[in-house]
Amino acid sequence: MTGESPQRPDVPGEPRPAEDRRHTIRRRALTLLIIVLLIGVPAGYLVISANQSRASGKDKAAKYSATGLTEGWPSKVQRRIYQVPIPHPAWWVASYETNNWRTSRLYVEFETTDAGLSAFLATMGVPESELKRDHITIGARDREVTDWTFDGPGTWSGLVHEQKDPAPTHDVVVNHDKPGYPWVYVVSRTVP
Repeated sequence: MTGESPQRPDVPGEPRPAEDRRHTIRRRALTLLIIVLLIGVPAGYLVISANQSRASGKDKAAKYSATGLTEGWPSKVQRRIYQVPIPHPAWWVASYETNNWRTSRLYVEFETTDAGLSAFLATMGVPESELKRDHITIGARDREVTDWTFDGPGTWSGLVHEQKDPAPTHDVVVNHDKPGYPWVYVVSRTVP
């Protein structure tokens, strides 16, 4: 046998050999990285999530505290439920929804082209010939809610598209003041 003794496993109670400096630094860096990953990443996620939730709540509060027409397209869900197929192109779109236990209403206004008006009415299943000149179909109650007045210049026409419950009923008024670019006003009401 030679004079070398075999490596002995660590025996409890015996002191360990001292760690060299490089190994100590590497072990501490690895420990720090693990702590950052286990604590920092979830904490950062919670902060981001809380800010998004707060912003979402503010947006919803502003939307539901509106007391009249708000600029922008109604959501796809609203357009589907109330069956208001806003055509493309359409601009100056504004909408407002009211709900109570008896009736829900969606108020929408927009400007479009003559072709857009035809497409809008066709998608609703109404021929354009149903528009009757000087026939204002939106009632005083609905005009008060939206501040619509139908006494300005232009040729006014309207129609009522009644459907069997639970499908909505549409009151439509069109202003042909600008040739080729009619303004469309719609009140869609449904009984839940």
